[in-house]
Amino acid sequence: MTAASSWQAVAQDSKDEKPADGWSGEGELGYVNTTGNTETQHLNAKLGLKKEVARWLHEVRFEAGNQKDGSATTAERYYAAAKSDYAFTERDYGYAGADYEDDRFSGYDYRTNVGLGYGRRVVNTETLKLNLEIGPGYRWSELDNGDEQNEATLRLAGNLGWTISDNASFTQELSAIIGDENTASRSFTALTTKINGNFALRLSYLLTHNSDPPPDTKNTDTETAVTLVYGF
Repeated sequence: MTAASSWQAVAQDSKDEKPADGWSGEGELGYVNTTGNTETQHLNAKLGLKKEVARWLHEVRFEAGNQKDGSATTAERYYAAAKSDYAFTERDYGYAGADYEDDRFSGYDYRTNVGLGYGRRVVNTETLKLNLEIGPGYRWSELDNGDEQNEATLRLAGNLGWTISDNASFTQELSAIIGDENTASRSFTALTTKINGNFALRLSYLLTHNSDPPPDTKNTDTETAVTLVYGF
């Protein structure tokens, strides 16, 4: 589960034009260079949506990447996530969420996480926001060889959003899903610069790490991306 804070700066202007209960978000398309279990350069597409209703904040995210070299597929990954927050106070909230990942070259056939927990808006100003989250969960994993790894987990996460100026923003997301079989860690860093209107350019770096990966796979994968973002 990941929070979708990386699209907020781009979507802000268009969000102001929508009804209070409307959806806002962003679509993203660009070039990605990967290292680790896949060593490729390919196109990647993302879609993120969010909706605020009274004390609720709902977020969904979809990602897809695919690369072929002739008739051979060299990269193929699909990801979907949904998360809902309920504000108890201005700074405290509860959350529930789930995600699903299918990465053909990760050693896993699929991985699914569900969880709930407590979040705290440690810093909440117009230009700087820092949220910290903790909560229990459960993970279902199936390896490529058919073995299953199903276990209770603990999720720790932190999300930093910094509005540098009217035209630039910085995002840092960190998370760890801790289990007896494996700890899956994720770091996402992005710098987004507005081009004009609802369009922006984003430079990002994603690092994922598994403490105990499947046989014949690497612990760490990275993605370095340059993408065009459309906020709405």
